Amino acid sequence: MRIPDWTPEAHPQPQDLVDAILARRGGQLINLDRALLWSEPLARGWNVYLKNVRTGLPTSRKLRELGICTVALLTGAHYEYQHHAPDFLAAGGTQAELDALGAFCRAPEAPPPPGLGADEALVARYAAQMTQRVQVDEALFEQLRRRFSTTEIVEITAAIATYNMVARFLVALGVTPEEH
Repeated sequence: MRIPDWTPEAHPQPQDLVDAILARRGGQLINLDRALLWSEPLARGWNVYLKNVRTGLPTSRKLRELGICTVALLTGAHYEYQHHAPDFLAAGGTQAELDALGAFCRAPEAPPPPGLGADEALVARYAAQMTQRVQVDEALFEQLRRRFSTTEIVEITAAIATYNMVARFLVALGVTPEEH
């Protein structure tokens, strides 16, 4: 990491904040937390917001995680991919779908390769346009509108946009995957 790992000795933070992050993480801080904890307001807001995006939205977790994995692959955020590919699998995705997504992300202007279902291919294309061009083609957005409810579109869009922010934070600071 390009900055030192946060420690309580280096930059004390309120215990309620550290405890809230530990509770969300299952008792262990991850390297991302060790960067965020240098700023109390940022760590506090991030913890609440990202918890809601990750686990508080009713829209398909599999599709949200697929969008997040697309962002990670396209931005080179290996840390993000390492954390979200297992969540995609846990949400019902398959390794074959991740492999197809990887092939798509190597040539995102090409049609998605076989191995992604119609919904998955649509979300991958949407995430690719949001990530690489910001502007989304009207034709693609119309396909989303025909397939998903407004709430689903908003929640998928928020997950993709949020993890574009996360990817940029991770890559800029050089946050590396945890050693297991």
